[in-house]
Amino acid sequence: MSLGGGGGQQELQELAQQLEAIEEQQQAIEAEIEGLQTRKQEVDEAIEAIENLETDSTVQVPLGGGAYLRATIGDIDEVTVELGGGYAAERGQDGAVETLESKKETLDDRIDDLRSEVAELESESEELEQKAQQMQAQQMQQLQQQQDE
Repeated sequence: MSLGGGGGQQELQELAQQLEAIEEQQQAIEAEIEGLQTRKQEVDEAIEAIENLETDSTVQVPLGGGAYLRATIGDIDEVTVELGGGYAAERGQDGAVETLESKKETLDDRIDDLRSEVAELESESEELEQKAQQMQAQQMQQLQQQQDE
């Protein structure tokens, strides 16, 4: 009997480890979603800026390291937009917005995929928790029976 109890305890421990691994995966995915949402917000801000800026507008241009330079836009008709893979291209205002909207859709698709993964992990986690609760209840019942004998 004690072998069965020990095996059950080991199985419970394995379930606990699986639950912990699932939780870590969920946290990593949630962090990735948060990063993607930040990038999406940056894209939204870029779209808004492109749509609202005009030639001769004054803007703060980030230089890196928290430093900015005040600059006057000479020509809003030419916008350089990152395409991905380290490539960028000059686009007109409308083309730049279209490129950024496309990038935003890609981010939305990835966020949806990740949310689906989280939902699957939550479902798996719930199943494991139910299994662990059932095993604990069985162990308690066995202990009760042993004490009654």
